[in-house]
Amino acid sequence: MWYLIPVAGIVGVATYAIIQLFSDKNKEKEEAERKKKEAERKKKEEEEAERKKKEAERKKKEEEAERKKNEEEAERKKEEAERKKKEEEEEAERKKKEEDEKERFESHKKRMEQLKGQPRLPKFAEPKRYDICLKPDLSTCKFAGSVAIELNIAADTCFIVLNAAELSIDTASISFTHHLAATDASNSNQVLKPLYVDVVEEDEILVLDFSDTLPIGIGLLAISFKGTLNDKMKGFYTSTYEHNGEKKNMAVTQFEPANARRCFPCWDEPACKAMFKLTLDVPSQLVALSNMPIIEEKVDGDLKTVSYQESPIMSTYLVAIVVGLFDYVENFTSDGVKVRLYCQVGKVNEGKFALDVSVRTLEFYKEYFAVPYFLPKLDMVAIPDFAFGAMENYGLVTCCETALLFDNQHSAAANEQRLAIVVAHQLSHQWFGNLVTMEWWNHLWLKEGFTIWVSYLVVNQLFPEWEMWTQFLNDCTEGLRLDGLAESHPIEVEINHAREIEEFLFDTISNKKGASVIRMLQSYLGAECFQRSLASYIKKFACSNAKTEDLWAALEEGSSEPVNKLMNSWTKQKGFPVVSVRVKDQKLVFEQSQFLASGSLGEGQWVVPITLCCGSYDVHKNFLLQTKSDTLDMKELLSDESNLASAWVKLNFNQTGFYRVNYDEDLAAKLRYAIENKYLSTADRFGILDDSFALCMARQQSLNSLLTLMSAYSGELKYTVLSNLINISYKVERIAADANPELLEFVKQFFISLFLRSAMKLGWEPKKGESHLDAMLRGEVWTVLAVFGYDPALKEGSRRFHAFLDDRNTPLLYPDIRKAAYVAVMRRVNTSNKVGFESLLRVYRETDLSQEKTRILSSLTSSPDPGIILEALNFLLSSEVCTQDAVLGLAVSREGRETAWTWLMDNWEHISKTWGSGYLITRFVNSIVSPFASFEKANEIEEFFANCTETKITRILKQSIEQVHINANWVQSVQNE
Repeated sequence: MWYLIPVAGIVGVATYAIIQLFSDKNKEKEEAERKKKEAERKKKEEEEAERKKKEAERKKKEEEAERKKNEEEAERKKEEAERKKKEEEEEAERKKKEEDEKERFESHKKRMEQLKGQPRLPKFAEPKRYDICLKPDLSTCKFAGSVAIELNIAADTCFIVLNAAELSIDTASISFTHHLAATDASNSNQVLKPLYVDVVEEDEILVLDFSDTLPIGIGLLAISFKGTLNDKMKGFYTSTYEHNGEKKNMAVTQFEPANARRCFPCWDEPACKAMFKLTLDVPSQLVALSNMPIIEEKVDGDLKTVSYQESPIMSTYLVAIVVGLFDYVENFTSDGVKVRLYCQVGKVNEGKFALDVSVRTLEFYKEYFAVPYFLPKLDMVAIPDFAFGAMENYGLVTCCETALLFDNQHSAAANEQRLAIVVAHQLSHQWFGNLVTMEWWNHLWLKEGFTIWVSYLVVNQLFPEWEMWTQFLNDCTEGLRLDGLAESHPIEVEINHAREIEEFLFDTISNKKGASVIRMLQSYLGAECFQRSLASYIKKFACSNAKTEDLWAALEEGSSEPVNKLMNSWTKQKGFPVVSVRVKDQKLVFEQSQFLASGSLGEGQWVVPITLCCGSYDVHKNFLLQTKSDTLDMKELLSDESNLASAWVKLNFNQTGFYRVNYDEDLAAKLRYAIENKYLSTADRFGILDDSFALCMARQQSLNSLLTLMSAYSGELKYTVLSNLINISYKVERIAADANPELLEFVKQFFISLFLRSAMKLGWEPKKGESHLDAMLRGEVWTVLAVFGYDPALKEGSRRFHAFLDDRNTPLLYPDIRKAAYVAVMRRVNTSNKVGFESLLRVYRETDLSQEKTRILSSLTSSPDPGIILEALNFLLSSEVCTQDAVLGLAVSREGRETAWTWLMDNWEHISKTWGSGYLITRFVNSIVSPFASFEKANEIEEFFANCTETKITRILKQSIEQVHINANWVQSVQNE
């Protein structure tokens, strides 16, 4: 083959060329390879650079991310630290706040405990002015309201404490706005909201606790609230009446003693006087009355807004509101005071007598107190449902219908007299109570006792023929009878809580004993001196508050007599003295000791104003018995020794002193002779009889001696004396029946013969020109004869009643004798013959005269049949009888005592619920319990009431059971005679 041809040259060149060629190619290849590698290297370098760049970027990013992460972590840690710090701070703040709140709450609780159970509201806030808006809904018996009270914050406090009861308080509405001084740079007032709002139901207080101390000075407290128009006749309540055959509601207030708090939050204490501005939203067709005249009335459809003038300064218990459908009659006093009497539509004629008495009474008081009536108008309103007889609200006197309306055809003389007394009593309060107000309730007697006394003064002036000062002895006797119990209390009682007011006060002691000691003092000082000093007292304390000591100071200054020393023994200790008098060696020996109806010995001692006369009213002597005993030489009274042996001696002449007298046998016999021969005044005949009865009950005289004395009054025609004789006879009859049933018939016949002479002189028919007192007496005499079973009285009373059934206008049964006829009818009623009972109920249902209804109610329980008694008592609890009238039927016959007690036990839960919130509940207890006369019954009564929780009956229950013990001891004494 050709390539095997050895050609050296060619071979070398070729080889070289080939080698060269391969070398070149290799070079090229290597170059290419190099370039390729270089390119690859560059590429790698680039890639590495890129990688490094990316790596760097990545690292940078990572570093950035790490940095950010670190920063974020640092920030997070910072934030976490801050959060933790904040949380720790917040937790510390929360704990501090909790601790502060706990400390504040503990302090609040501690302060609340200190505020509870206090007799008075704290004094660091004083009300100055109230702006009250009320909207009563008479269909739902609810009301809504708001009050803005201008306060003076007088001391550093974060508390505002005021009274509220049975109200739903809108806590969100409560605010206190401090009124900044005019010089303050700020243009806005400071509004504060309470931190805590507490209602303490048992104390009837509303406590507002603010976080900071309230600024000293004037501020405005605003509160909204809601309440219920209750059916308890206290606070803001409803009374029902009929109009055109339809039952309707009226809204009425009764705030005394401490019930304004049931209508609006307030400082419900007599010393917390303020001015009041009221606005009422009421149905447009109704009359809306308050203390002051209306200044604006805006009608908006079915509602109207009524605004009243702002009142002068007064206490909360005198604020009054009446909303209902009324007519009125009006008149004016000589100095332009408008006087109106409001009553139900159609009864205005029955209000004319009260209106006339009101105008004349205002005129009298203006002169007597030497201060004119303070307000521009006086309204008096007759209310169907009213727990008290009347209430002296400033400028708006409210009264029970029976005490304010007088119908010439159907009202008795006794109704006429009661009306005059009620009007005089309430109007005297416009000065003595409203203008000058007691500082606290332990001085209640200062207004109540005084106004009873002064009401007799004015009625005696207006109607001298009524002999009111002699009739006043009935009030005095009631005071003596209650004050003769160990369970009595002083006139001035320390009131430790508002709930004690009704238990201790508003009773015979503060009212009638209070009036009696005022009369005793006036008699001692003299009428002119007393009036002059009283006028000075009124002027000095007008528009403010006073205490008993303030009155004594005024009287002491005006009389230069030791009034404070004299009267403290009568107002600050309970009880009264019996002054025993005997003759020894031609000297009268006087000894005083505390009288107790139980016959026990008391330890009291008094400064006793002794008045006495000897043989004649021209021979008299006055002195103060300041020690346990004293003597008086009779020769100082009678120089003629021949008269010393025969002369009668009468202590406490005209019965102006509040004490009893116990005469020795010789003096008592001479007085009995003087009574038989009409030598003694009406008042003294009354006093000797009443003292003898009390001493007999206390077993210091025998029943025989009492009956002997009573026989000296045969043919007595003076109303006050014979009325008391009748009342005593009822009690003696019961004691005789318990002591010895065989004695009962003798006692009845004794009393029938005792009263018959008087009854025959009076007759059944009124005599032309006879006195007011004879008209009153006639009914009482024929009533007692009917009770004791005098057959002619029973027959005649029944005859006249049946004539009345046929003709309600018959002159045969005129008002003064209706009670006697009703009792005569009921004494012949039994379960076999109930016609008379049913006829009386028919009259009750048909009449719209309140006084007629009360006469019937007080007669229904006169039957001797226990079955009828039970029916009558059950009727008292029915819806047909007004709540306040039920107590009128509790004076059951002697034969019905056990039935009444069983009925009381069976119905106690209902009675307690219905009447337990006021003083009426005490009438149920006293009327039914106190007539009993056995120790066994006393124990039974105590056992029944052992678990009773009504504190308001505690005192009356003790008094009633004490009376049962007194009766039981008296029965034993009579059995031993």
